[in-house]
Amino acid sequence: MIELEIQTLSERREGLLIELGRAVVTSGFTLQRQRFTHDANGVLLTMIVRGPARKQRELEAALDANERIISFNASTFEEGAPKPHFAASRMMAAQAVVPAPAPTIDVVPVVATVAAKAKAAAPVAVVIGAEAPESFDAPVVSAEPDAQPEPEPEPEFIFVLPRTPSPAPAAVAITPFVELIPEGPDEEAVVKVLPKLENEYPLIFQRLQTLERSVPEAARESSLWLAGQRTGVWVFERDYAPGAKLGLREAIEHIGMPALRALVEVEHKGEQLHIRNSPLCIEGGQSSCKFFSGYLEGLLGAAVGSDSLSVFAVCCRSCGADECVLAISD
Repeated sequence: MIELEIQTLSERREGLLIELGRAVVTSGFTLQRQRFTHDANGVLLTMIVRGPARKQRELEAALDANERIISFNASTFEEGAPKPHFAASRMMAAQAVVPAPAPTIDVVPVVATVAAKAKAAAPVAVVIGAEAPESFDAPVVSAEPDAQPEPEPEPEFIFVLPRTPSPAPAAVAITPFVELIPEGPDEEAVVKVLPKLENEYPLIFQRLQTLERSVPEAARESSLWLAGQRTGVWVFERDYAPGAKLGLREAIEHIGMPALRALVEVEHKGEQLHIRNSPLCIEGGQSSCKFFSGYLEGLLGAAVGSDSLSVFAVCCRSCGADECVLAISD
């Protein structure tokens, strides 16, 4: 027969001893005595049981299977002072700290000593007609230690939170510049629109804008020039009978200016013509001065009698100028 000391840790005390006592008896042991203790960790139970040594493992298995037992410890019982419970909370005893003795400061009566020395060293004077001073006030010397400067305050640490970086701006797609290679006029489109220009003259700008949109971009200016040249020849044959050849300046004054004024507002300055508010040349758009160049070449070519007549744009309203300026040379 052996005697075992069983220590258990549980959450609640109610019915615990009855339940564990039943497990002890079933395993072939008898309960000798027990002790309950309430602890910060839970309910601590210590049992002294007695039974056959061969049944110890069976008893430990029964205790291990019990759901109310958090943990347990079984060891051979020894007479004497009770063992500390394995699950008891440990408290560290605080050691008493003996305060250090205050330093002793020897205070020397400086005032009395100084006063005595001053009194002994003072000469005796006889004053006629006046009373001598009864006492001599010596300077008072304080025995208190000098005041210590206050410690500087510790610097404060300022924590700066990093700012969330702003999102990067969206990439802007850049359209590459493609230089167009000029092509010849779209004669089919020009021939198709000429009858409409003759029927609606001088209100022809809407037809010319339609022509611009209907031809390839590379053939736009050449098609406008051809439409202007054919229209200028038609106006000269209709309004001005062939006669004697004129000089360039006379042809501009008597033929070119009247014909252009039927279409736009124009001013003649030397060898240049200034066209204001051209309906074909819109600010920020594309230059369409090629129509007026072809128009004047077709209109003035027969009057001047020169195949080398040239009309070209000096500046254009669509490129930011105030007006379109055409230069004429032969």
